[in-house]
Amino acid sequence: ATYFPCMTMLASTWNKQLAYEFGVAYGKEANEVGVTIALMPGVNIHRNPLCGRNFEYFSEDPFVAGWMATYAINGVQSRGVLTSIKHYATNNQETNRFSNDSRVSERALREIYLEAFRIAVLNANPGTVMNSYNHLNGKPVAESYDLNTAILRNEWGYEGTIESDWGEWHYDTVSGLLAGTNVRCFGNVVKDLASVIQKTFDRG
Repeated sequence: ATYFPCMTMLASTWNKQLAYEFGVAYGKEANEVGVTIALMPGVNIHRNPLCGRNFEYFSEDPFVAGWMATYAINGVQSRGVLTSIKHYATNNQETNRFSNDSRVSERALREIYLEAFRIAVLNANPGTVMNSYNHLNGKPVAESYDLNTAILRNEWGYEGTIESDWGEWHYDTVSGLLAGTNVRCFGNVVKDLASVIQKTFDRG
């Protein structure tokens, strides 16, 4: 496989056509190995220079991130490969990522943290949207009706699949479904399933 430059470097070019060509090349390689869903791109905002996954994200500017993601997604999906824009939303640190609670005002949420997602969803229609591990204002993102249904589906008109982050079992499945999360993605299936079963028994 090709070692493509990271998203931060791609965004540094300010070249939307290059982002599209990257997406096409990425999609072609996915075709070659039988991959049907690419778990990319990440569009979270560079808010902390210590975030261990900043290299996956485009920019500290949601406008730049949103439009670079749009062209990359359109490139990948032109090859018949779905994308999974992530991590929705407010995933801006790796430390304590399963328990971190992002406390964000409505204005900051709309103007900073959601704008890149909004731009890409409206202009590229990614096949899936991947939730983030963290909580937002006290609630696991996968259980957030406001994020997954009220905003993503009802406001932005998104009709694709909403999935949890990989190996995410730190939320209640039923609450997630009611909030709009369609798919629960497991990583280590045996380990994670055992943990879910144990949590269920612990709750009685």
